[in-house]
Amino acid sequence: MVTPESIQLNIAQGMATEHLSVVGDDGTHFEAVIVSEAFAGKNRVQRHQLVYQTLGDRMRAEIHALSMKTYTPQEWQSQK
Repeated sequence: MVTPESIQLNIAQGMATEHLSVVGDDGTHFEAVIVSEAFAGKNRVQRHQLVYQTLGDRMRAEIHALSMKTYTPQEWQSQK
């Protein structure tokens, strides 16, 4: 079964993040908040593609839905 922790580990191994949290309660639907400098200059679709790359085949085979909020560190500071 897919867990929020396993998704978080995959993302953390695939990209540098300043903040990363993943929650989910049914094993198929998850929500992530990801803060990374890698998102600078990228639109929302490009940011999501970067995260999907870190998850590889898991997005097609194991994870039914992943809702993401992606921020640069500067954007994240303005959210607080």
